[in-house]
Amino acid sequence: MLVLVFNSGSSSLKYQLYSMPGGNVLAKGMIERIGEIESMASQEVGSSVINTYIAIKDHHEALGMMKTMLTDEHKGAIKSMSEIGACGHRVVHGGESFSRSVPVNEKLEKAIEDYADLAPLHNPQNLAGIQAAREMLGDIPQIACFDTAFHQTIQKTAYLYALPLNMYEKYKIRRYGFHGISHRYVARRTAEIMGKGKYDVNLITCHLGNGSSITAVGNGKSMDTSMGLTPLEGVAMGTRTGDLDPAVIFYLVRKGYNIKDVENIFNKQSGLRGISGTSNDVRDLEEKAEVGDKNAQLALDIFAYKVRKYIGAYMAVLDSVDGIVFTGGIGTSGVKMRERILQNMNHLGIQLNSEANKKAVGIEAEIHAQNSAIEVFVIPTDEESAIAKDTYEMANDIINKKRS
Repeated sequence: MLVLVFNSGSSSLKYQLYSMPGGNVLAKGMIERIGEIESMASQEVGSSVINTYIAIKDHHEALGMMKTMLTDEHKGAIKSMSEIGACGHRVVHGGESFSRSVPVNEKLEKAIEDYADLAPLHNPQNLAGIQAAREMLGDIPQIACFDTAFHQTIQKTAYLYALPLNMYEKYKIRRYGFHGISHRYVARRTAEIMGKGKYDVNLITCHLGNGSSITAVGNGKSMDTSMGLTPLEGVAMGTRTGDLDPAVIFYLVRKGYNIKDVENIFNKQSGLRGISGTSNDVRDLEEKAEVGDKNAQLALDIFAYKVRKYIGAYMAVLDSVDGIVFTGGIGTSGVKMRERILQNMNHLGIQLNSEANKKAVGIEAEIHAQNSAIEVFVIPTDEESAIAKDTYEMANDIINKKRS
């Protein structure tokens, strides 16, 4: 079965075409800057590459461009879109309604729309991708995979805020967590590497990128996670504040800021960019720090401290810890950042193998010292393959039920 996986962002569309159940990637593509004067569309099929710049006004047109590239006579992967047997979608917010991937139907589409208030930059585009895919691909199984689903095992003591309880009951204000597809993928992969069952591991998974989150995984399930009602809570990130005293908002409003300005500052002008004053990219900041930029060094130190603090907190949450896992762009490539995060943690049973850490750039690796009580891994995440697997399994069930 050919399975097409979508990841629709606010101004982008990423896709991969898989041959299942083997999991071979036949094509991968990205369309960026949707809605701008000039959009970029790219695709890789083996050694064949397509790069083109063209105006693409919305996600509907982006899917049309995807179809053109996938079926290109010379550089495409398929002759016709009718060859595709199922379609999987990454959906950011599923609220409390979904604890696993589910087939798309009218009720699910309504739920995605309802939760758009909590993910206004993503859920509407996720829904648009589902609807456009149905128009293009017809009546094939479509599966929605939620970023929040993995975290639905978190208990009330961890997901409730200490607000009046009726605010949760009325508005569902609570911790939801994000990057769930990624945390689940690396947790399952780590269990395989350790030779354990997927529900037999206690891990702290660190998805570190422009958006970063830490998850405590107990017996293979999410027990707590750093992001909250929105992706703003948690560790300091590329442009987001992470945790801070909520009274900062009241203080700034009294100083003359309006709520929209504060929201913009917290989401787009803070974090690494805000502290350094120059960049949200760890690579840039490390270069600047090496030539004496004190603010760049401070931004890096704050990021590492916040992650280390969450690791320590989640060691207290879990009965025991088998491993710590780094993933995401910074997690898999940030050699110096991993060293900063794990420095002086020998007393907690965490010892890094410096040479192994230096070699672990964008590859799967074990980077703990031989005598480390807790193992440390670098595992590149693969959300698309996780979505493809869920989609294939559920699509097969749907097809088999129709046949019977």
